[in-house]
Amino acid sequence: MVIASETAAAFGASAELQRLLEVQMPYGKYAGRLIADLPGHYLGWFAREGFPRGELGRLLALMYEIDHNDLRALLFPLRQGR
Repeated sequence: MVIASETAAAFGASAELQRLLEVQMPYGKYAGRLIADLPGHYLGWFAREGFPRGELGRLLALMYEIDHNDLRALLFPLRQGR
């Protein structure tokens, strides 16, 4: 049996993954590039120097964890739906 909170958490996680394919980097060398398409070394720089506040920082931190753990394949099914 799936508990409602587990369903909500799974939906929230998938919504965050979807946002990685919608939100563009607003500034810097990679301005205009989707968060999901940022290179690992750039994400690593943010991890060392500090992520910005708000949604952008959350998404960059999430993408860093995905990249660092070699999980970019999680985004493939979401990209196919575009």
